[in-house]
Amino acid sequence: MRWRGGRRSGNIDDRRGVGPVAGGLGVGGVVLALIGYFVFGIDPTTTLSVVNGGGAPAAQSAGVRGAPDDEAGQFVDVIETSTAEVWTEIFDQAGQTYEPPAAMVLYEQATGTRCGTGEAAMGPFYCPADRSVYLDLSFWDDLENKFGAGGEAARAYVIAHEVAHHVQNLTGEMDQARRLGSQGAESGAVRLELQADCYAGVWAARAEAASGGAVALGPDDIAEGLAAASAIGDDTLQKQSQGRVVPDAFTHGSSAQRMAWFRRGAESGDPNACDTFSAARL
Repeated sequence: MRWRGGRRSGNIDDRRGVGPVAGGLGVGGVVLALIGYFVFGIDPTTTLSVVNGGGAPAAQSAGVRGAPDDEAGQFVDVIETSTAEVWTEIFDQAGQTYEPPAAMVLYEQATGTRCGTGEAAMGPFYCPADRSVYLDLSFWDDLENKFGAGGEAARAYVIAHEVAHHVQNLTGEMDQARRLGSQGAESGAVRLELQADCYAGVWAARAEAASGGAVALGPDDIAEGLAAASAIGDDTLQKQSQGRVVPDAFTHGSSAQRMAWFRRGAESGDPNACDTFSAARL
């Protein structure tokens, strides 16, 4: 995957190395638990236990805003900037103005958000209340070792997917999804996640043109993104964790569905092809 030399906006809030401080769970923690359940398929009781962590939950103060110096931070900066280039172009074509996420927050272990306390065990997430994406970079190790989806393109897919949730927040699709329910094979949660996969594919298709060639994904990179999408399908994860598939408990879609919608976005480069809410079949 080509990304070195790509533009960097410095839209990073780097909280790595900032020690956690004690704080109360409160309503915010409950909100984050529900967001974790709705957007990521995490059981609220699991999230709440993670947030509590056997005692007072952790939070972090604001970090350093700007462009990180290390390669891992630079990668996130370049990919987030690339998503902004793509979505700015798409919104412009629709006569609208794209507003990037307030920040891409890099943290370790735990951090405070306007949705409550977030922890690394929850994986990457988007908080609609503060319009920020949160990422503990240790997740890259989990992506490779736990889910078998390593490589830069797989990581870029994750970032583009989370930014897609921001796009959905701007367009109102996130609210539409909530009205359609949070669980089940045809639920709003599944439609939201599959659309975010498709939007990530749209970014992959348009990144090279939008960046002037600085950021580009080839066929092997698309395959890497497809592998990541497949690895985190509901049916695959359910088989691994409980030995059986329960479609009524789906929150993200099956591996086949996630791959199909990512591929649709990557092949079309058209966000209009990502309307999972009107699709007769997912």
